[in-house]
Amino acid sequence: MLPGAALGSGFAELGKMTESGFRISAEARLLGDGGRDGVLLGAIEPQSQLSPASVSKAYLAAAALDRWGPQHRFATRLVSTAELDADGVLRGDLILDGGGDPGLSSEDLWRLTQRLHQAGVREVDGRLVVSQWRFGPVECITTDRCEAHSRTGNSYSALLSSAGVNHGNWCVNVAPGAAAGEPARITSCDSQGLILEVDNRIETRPPNSGTEFSAERVTREEGDVMLLRGQISLNASPRDVYRASGDPARQTARTLMAMLEQAGIGVGGGYVTSIEQPAASARTLAQVESRPLQELLLHVMNYSNNFMADVLALNLVDTPRADLLQAGEAIQDYVAGLPDHGPVIMLSGSGLTTENRTSAHGSNVLLESMFHRSSLFPSFVASFQSPANGVSRFIRRGSPLFQDHIMLKTGTLNQPYAVRAVSGYFRTRSGRWGVFTVMVNGTSSTPWLNWAQVLDPLSEDLARMIEAH
Repeated sequence: MLPGAALGSGFAELGKMTESGFRISAEARLLGDGGRDGVLLGAIEPQSQLSPASVSKAYLAAAALDRWGPQHRFATRLVSTAELDADGVLRGDLILDGGGDPGLSSEDLWRLTQRLHQAGVREVDGRLVVSQWRFGPVECITTDRCEAHSRTGNSYSALLSSAGVNHGNWCVNVAPGAAAGEPARITSCDSQGLILEVDNRIETRPPNSGTEFSAERVTREEGDVMLLRGQISLNASPRDVYRASGDPARQTARTLMAMLEQAGIGVGGGYVTSIEQPAASARTLAQVESRPLQELLLHVMNYSNNFMADVLALNLVDTPRADLLQAGEAIQDYVAGLPDHGPVIMLSGSGLTTENRTSAHGSNVLLESMFHRSSLFPSFVASFQSPANGVSRFIRRGSPLFQDHIMLKTGTLNQPYAVRAVSGYFRTRSGRWGVFTVMVNGTSSTPWLNWAQVLDPLSEDLARMIEAH
């Protein structure tokens, strides 16, 4: 341990933010290797409990890899207790057994449809039942998700279900009409015909006249409706628009019904959603498996996908009908097994819950524990981004030394106060591994915080550490 006066010196630039009233928890240290002990390089209130925002997803990734391993896959099945007659008619209900796949997509539903057709099914004289018995509908505990039950103008507030598809989002494609003055052409991203109702008031304007429109999903008595308002230039390129659905299980049912229809498989009884587990006697007619967990984590971490993160966290709960608080407890139980971590509060795996709390020191304990797990570390570190070539452009800051020697996960919140958090690994000039975590939380007197304020000084501080060792 360095003398107290020297602890903050490693974060000489970042530490200046405390003078502006921001709350900071920061720590950087070299990891022990080859008989060498770890070295603390800098710290600012490393034990302080602050909001990590989406850095929470690193905790989820570690807990998920610990539970299942990198090659685990989630299965989604079409099952039935009904008999299939000689004419290919299923004499009863067809049930989609939602397996909690965080990345279930339209492509997967189409594969299920094709495999059902290959199994000889040509007609269902019962209903399509989408069963979300594992979890769903999940009670909302954040403002955005609660509001999304009735309306939303974004994609990140998607509601949760073990039978959700396309990250709980509807997608429509907006293209200019055939001539100026005509309505824009609206098509579904997932089907030949529109799956949900669209109220289209986007007008096609002359070439180069500019494109500006809004999209809001509202839920009416008859179901979800996409409200589109604005204008699109005649020579504009088509655009996909994503908005969270009002009921992810129902969205899955409507999407699958459209695909069954395209495949020529009629369903006489319509569709319903259910929280009942399929009977043990139900036989599998078709099945698809998710991508391996290590690939799912790339999307959870790189794109900070909140729907995928919370669905994955809900899968950690061993009992059916799980909620987000139980999912958070499962992550906390994992952290309890990490010596010297200290307190942690996880109310979700996504970090959307502003009550999540950890410290820079605790986060580094998590990172170090994964570093020493040889069978899991490659999959874990691969889910972090490199500033030099990661998918997020805002992290491409600082010198080439910083950009080429860092792997990180970021976290952002703006309400009820600003949060910018970043955590990950670095490699020094000599090849030694290090870990770092920085959490900056605003207060009522510091309502504005952007990434440049955090990443610019941090990149200078870490570059010095990398160069010095």
